[in-house]
Amino acid sequence: MVTITKGVIMVLLIIAQNGFRDEEYFKPKAIIEDAGYKVVTASQQAGIAKGKLGGVAHADIGLADVKVDDYEGIIFIGGPGAADYFIDKRALNLAKDAYEKGKVVGAICIAPGILARAGVLRNKRATVYPSELDTLKNEGAICVNKPVVVDGRIVTANGPEAAENFGKEIVKLLGNTKK
Repeated sequence: MVTITKGVIMVLLIIAQNGFRDEEYFKPKAIIEDAGYKVVTASQQAGIAKGKLGGVAHADIGLADVKVDDYEGIIFIGGPGAADYFIDKRALNLAKDAYEKGKVVGAICIAPGILARAGVLRNKRATVYPSELDTLKNEGAICVNKPVVVDGRIVTANGPEAAENFGKEIVKLLGNTKK
């Protein structure tokens, strides 16, 4: 259960139930929280989620219960489990809906492949973990070989080493949100 607090800017981090990339979740989460935003974690279902490197997170909410309007940012975390969302209609619709509503939309590692499949990256500059590069190109993204790329209200990053800067760029974009 997620409590919506009026006046508090909330950011949704979406992780895989199994196999999210630990540092891609924990580092940005800490940076976003330290900046004063409330982070809510979602996964396929509410409950325990396990990281690729052994980290454990608690998903506050299942994807089926997410309401995009409750959040100023919708961020997809990478790791091998993120591939589960490549064909998950709920995840793809969340990405598309968030983008269309002008929210901050982010993805790291292979997760930009989710944004690409949702049509969010067409004609947008983006980066991704190399295994998903062809997906981004095929879906019309302008691929940039940098650790973190910002295009409008979209931020993408290419892997664990970029996690800290990814978190900082999300905070910068949220700072442009009306508080």
